[in-house]
Amino acid sequence: MQLMKWNPANDLFSLRHHMNGMFDDFFYPSRRSTGGESLWKWNPAVDIYEEEGNIVVKAEVPGMDKENISVDVKDRVLTLKGERSADNEVKEDNYFRRERTYGSFERAFTLPADVNTDEIKAEYTDGVLKVIVPKPEIAKPKQISVH
Repeated sequence: MQLMKWNPANDLFSLRHHMNGMFDDFFYPSRRSTGGESLWKWNPAVDIYEEEGNIVVKAEVPGMDKENISVDVKDRVLTLKGERSADNEVKEDNYFRRERTYGSFERAFTLPADVNTDEIKAEYTDGVLKVIVPKPEIAKPKQISVH
């Protein structure tokens, strides 16, 4: 048996490599899965901001048909749902790397106040879903004269 010098730095780099792999498996299971579909649902990135008396929700949903996207509002909760289908044009054996996620998503956001659902508008352009929710007018105090 041959004696080898121990180098603690090698163990640290090896531990770091294993920890990175563990986090990748947990947070990005589809990157290492061989089944073609991700193990978890994916969630599109969303921006929510106020603009000209409206609440605007923008969601990045590239590669989707607008028929596969639904927007619902119930009890002050705005829900975005959809499903992105996998690209089946290329055989699984021909991939070198596959990082894009597929499957269904659902995001729900609580609106700050009851809104008139008839006035909500949704647009889908260039892979971005834009939902415009008009803010309700705040009831103004009424001056009551005393007789």
